[in-house]
Amino acid sequence: MDVSFDSVAIIAAVAVVAPLALALTRFSLPAIVLEILLGIVVGPHVLGWASIDEPVTVLSRIGLAFLLLLAGLEIDFGRLRGRLLRLTSLSFVVSFALALAVGYGLRAADLVKSPLLIAIILSATGLGIVLPILKDAGQTATPFSQVIVAGASIAEVGPIVLLSLFFSGESGGVGSKLVLLVGFAAFVAAVGATIVGFEHSMRVSDALVKLQDTTSAIRVRGAFLLLALFVVLASKFGLEAILGAFLAGATLKLVDRDEAMTHAFFHRKLESAGFGVFVPFFFVSTGIGLDVGALFGSASALARVPIFLGALLLVRGLPAALYRPLAERGSQLVAGGLLQATSLSIPVVAGQIGVSLGLIRPVNYVALVAAGLLSVVVFPLVSLTLLRRTVTAAPFAESVPA
Repeated sequence: MDVSFDSVAIIAAVAVVAPLALALTRFSLPAIVLEILLGIVVGPHVLGWASIDEPVTVLSRIGLAFLLLLAGLEIDFGRLRGRLLRLTSLSFVVSFALALAVGYGLRAADLVKSPLLIAIILSATGLGIVLPILKDAGQTATPFSQVIVAGASIAEVGPIVLLSLFFSGESGGVGSKLVLLVGFAAFVAAVGATIVGFEHSMRVSDALVKLQDTTSAIRVRGAFLLLALFVVLASKFGLEAILGAFLAGATLKLVDRDEAMTHAFFHRKLESAGFGVFVPFFFVSTGIGLDVGALFGSASALARVPIFLGALLLVRGLPAALYRPLAERGSQLVAGGLLQATSLSIPVVAGQIGVSLGLIRPVNYVALVAAGLLSVVVFPLVSLTLLRRTVTAAPFAESVPA
């Protein structure tokens, strides 16, 4: 069989050009947005240089798995406790209730087919997008930014679990899937306990330290094995593969604390492999697969973009008002709402699932992705301006009691 790597080469070129162009022009735009936009340009609907062939499909799926693995690694479980956990959890519950109301309203207007799927998409926050934006701006250490990160963590986990329960594409009711989810969670816990046991073995620990910085890169290989294992078994359990990928990252975060600092660069190596090689394939190929002609083909289709963008802002932005006891200024609440409404990965991933199941029309999928792109471009710029004006008056431990 003759396999062409022409599209792989084009996508690899886009992955290099996108961040380089942003650095040279100093244009304030997340690289993933430009990757999707350039994917549209080189795709079959514009220049026709690249297409979604078999090699691109494989690399794109690995990229998605790596993206969710890295998202799981971003979860700071130490923050998710006490009053902060209660408020951020309540915020997500309110968000999901609003999202359901919006979803049923959109179905009544004959704009969507599945209110529940739309609610899951609208209630998500892109932790993998928000956290790098806060890091690059030097804002992660501020008290209220930690509230935002905690809220985004819950809004990343919740939609992925809900997608697996309701839209895995496998037969069986929610009850049976819930049983499978519990079973899979027990398996994940058993694997985590096994990893901890190996880490406490001096012989194994010494071998890992010996091999980690050689060409064996044993910890990176082990992480990739864990990723592949969880993805495969999640599918075997009748759940979404993205849940397995996310839990692989969360498991590594929980069990690999490295208190002795023997492998301080392990997570950075994973980020280099993911964001340097695989993740760009997912975002560029997403742009290649978007039929923007359908979006711009009619005024009614184009009008759906601001509708979905407004829905994102309403569903995720309004519940940020619940953070009022933890905020020093009203501007922080506005900033928090805007960052919570920043979402792209889940609209892309869940939108693809919806299209494959016939629950989302292709034109609505393109409009959802376009709204997500706008949220990533506009909302963080405004929110960071507001956060930088805020002067922290008290340490986080005092402002967020347990």
